[in-house]
Amino acid sequence: MHGPTPPLPLPTDQLQFAMPPMHDSSADERQHRKERLAGALRIFGRLGFEDGVSGHITARDPEFTDCFWVNPFGMPFRHVTVSDLVLANRDGQVIEGRYHVNQAAFTVHAQVHAARPDVVAVAHCHSVHGRALAALGDLLDPITQESCAFYEDHAVYDAYTGVAVDAEEGRRIAAALDSRKALVLRNHGLLTVGDSVDAAAWWFLSMERSCQVQLTAKAAGRPIPIEHRQAVATREQLGGDLVAWINYQPLWQDISRSEPDLLS
Repeated sequence: MHGPTPPLPLPTDQLQFAMPPMHDSSADERQHRKERLAGALRIFGRLGFEDGVSGHITARDPEFTDCFWVNPFGMPFRHVTVSDLVLANRDGQVIEGRYHVNQAAFTVHAQVHAARPDVVAVAHCHSVHGRALAALGDLLDPITQESCAFYEDHAVYDAYTGVAVDAEEGRRIAAALDSRKALVLRNHGLLTVGDSVDAAAWWFLSMERSCQVQLTAKAAGRPIPIEHRQAVATREQLGGDLVAWINYQPLWQDISRSEPDLLS
């Protein structure tokens, strides 16, 4: 006897798969970027990435492209809402919002944005494992699938000149980043960029974890590197901003559902 006929698979066009949204207006895109920015800041706060008043994520305004939304100076990441965000011009002058901007950090972000018109968002925080790798002045090695996303697509800014407060220092950092997605700022921390807030935030999260894995593996023994061709192939599969956006969506769903007040 034959068993029951198995059900037919559903057509793939009936299955949900999130992709970056398209926006009908600059106002809609601005609201979207601000919501994602507030959410990313809260995620970074949950993970302990802020250190005092250090650490920022900036998002380019879709209409006024030389102006950038940023977290308010001195406010805990985990408390930030959309209405708390500040819009500043490339000189760090506030043009919308109720709070000051950390001028030292904003100087670097503004220069990176100026040098990279393709970049929507820049993330920089003083995370623990990022700072540890930065203290060594090391690059990430291709020792895991995740670290391969950064293979030959990040660099070390091999200088430390104290707190970056002038545009020239910001320009040097932007030049070191060049067309890459990430930078290790020696003795300082990590910086990542993306064509969306989601992508820049994901690269920072992934880079911080990759730093942790590398430091742990080297403390335990001698890590086995992935050979060049496979590392490049893995980067081509996993190293694009769309893949970063997709990877970030579970985090966005979690923070927006568990803390919906961030949208206020």
